Amino acid sequence: MSVLGMISRRLLIGILTLLFVSVLVFAGTEILPGDVAHAVLGQAATPESLGLVRERLGLNEPLHVRYFSWLFNFVRGEFGASLATFGGSLAGQDIGTELVNRGWNTMLLASSTALIAVPLSIFLGLAAAIRPGGLLDRVLTTISLTLISFPDFLVAVLLVTIFAIKLRWLPAIASIRPSYDFFDWVRILILPVAGLTFTILAHMLRMTRSAIIDVLSSPAIEMAILKGVPRRRLLIKHALPNAIGPIVNVIALNLAYLISGVVVIETMFNYNGLGRYMVEAVTNRDIPVVQACAMIFCSVYVIVNLISDVIAILSNPRVRYPK
Repeated sequence: MSVLGMISRRLLIGILTLLFVSVLVFAGTEILPGDVAHAVLGQAATPESLGLVRERLGLNEPLHVRYFSWLFNFVRGEFGASLATFGGSLAGQDIGTELVNRGWNTMLLASSTALIAVPLSIFLGLAAAIRPGGLLDRVLTTISLTLISFPDFLVAVLLVTIFAIKLRWLPAIASIRPSYDFFDWVRILILPVAGLTFTILAHMLRMTRSAIIDVLSSPAIEMAILKGVPRRRLLIKHALPNAIGPIVNVIALNLAYLISGVVVIETMFNYNGLGRYMVEAVTNRDIPVVQACAMIFCSVYVIVNLISDVIAILSNPRVRYPK
């Protein structure tokens, strides 16, 4: 199969995966306990007003009709209005506008974490793979195992306890405003970025180390070692390019986790991003917001993994030119 054929196949699988995920998201929100119309009108709802709300929201339509209508609107970027009401009004806030505003905040948090965690994990993974079983390798392996054992919310609690409560160096709440200058933004983002970095760094470090050590055990690398090629040059020019495929895959998985895994960190630090927006929507039973956020998280996850598959195909001659 040609490279274009393999990429097209991956793209088709990605589209089918998103369609399947959309069915799960829509069905999952439909079977949630409670009634949307009651959530909109509150305890003072009457049967007449409930019927009117159900009609305006299209809740009286068959399930499949509502699904295809929702999916078509989502593809067009029309997410509708939030069901969060004030004073019983159905004029909710436009979801698309709120998604854009909060999405930029989430992308800022995720990209800042990626800029720190990805180069650091590759560097530490290479450093650990230079001498497997050495002192540095054992230290990094122990630290990475310890970090993997800590859930992200516990890491966030420890960071807040040490740097915000005990030392009072950094704010415990990551509340950002457009009027803040660059240094204020940096100071506010340090703790959330650190929490996410510690969460994904250990996994990427260990996978980078394992991929490099696996490549170093190949016959071609062993021949280069016998010829006297310096070990650092061997790692940078020979081992690392051949380990790009698995390294890219694990980086993609962790970057995809950054977009969906920010839910806990954003909630812990009261950060105004998509994760917190989704949590608020679940609390308020704001079904359109929950559906939109869930589909965005899933779409980013599938797209990032699709990009990693394409990079792995292009970087691995054994995949491009199979026997």
